[in-house]
Amino acid sequence: MLASNFLCKLSVDVGELVSLGFGPLGERRRVDILGGTFEGPCMKGTVIPGADWQLLRQDGVLELDARYALRDASGALVHVLSQGMRHGPAEVMARLARGESVDACSYFFRSVMRFETSSPGLDFLNRTIAVATAERKARQVELTAWAIL
Repeated sequence: MLASNFLCKLSVDVGELVSLGFGPLGERRRVDILGGTFEGPCMKGTVIPGADWQLLRQDGVLELDARYALRDASGALVHVLSQGMRHGPAEVMARLARGESVDACSYFFRSVMRFETSSPGLDFLNRTIAVATAERKARQVELTAWAIL
């Protein structure tokens, strides 16, 4: 049986989608991660820019592979690897693609997160796997991360 503890909430600012074209597995895309904020019981700070490399599969599932960093209020840096999936009814996904506001309950958006840091105060993250629920906004992704115990 799995248990979890709330880790943090992240508000990640994102840029324009850039299509790299269609290949045998689907459309390869990239979205810049521009910054943002995060806050939880044990940490708080800002998101350092990175990128989300995506694959829009032919079955409509969007595979996400985001890599960025966090800067804690203490100045500590944390590398983040966040890999997940987003999918839902075609009309809902089309609305999201247009930047419209969509109820997060109408589509699936989850991510598995891993961390790496040299900070003694945040070293628990080196042993943490988190699962996040996410919501796509026009220019932001909001994630709520739960550490798996």
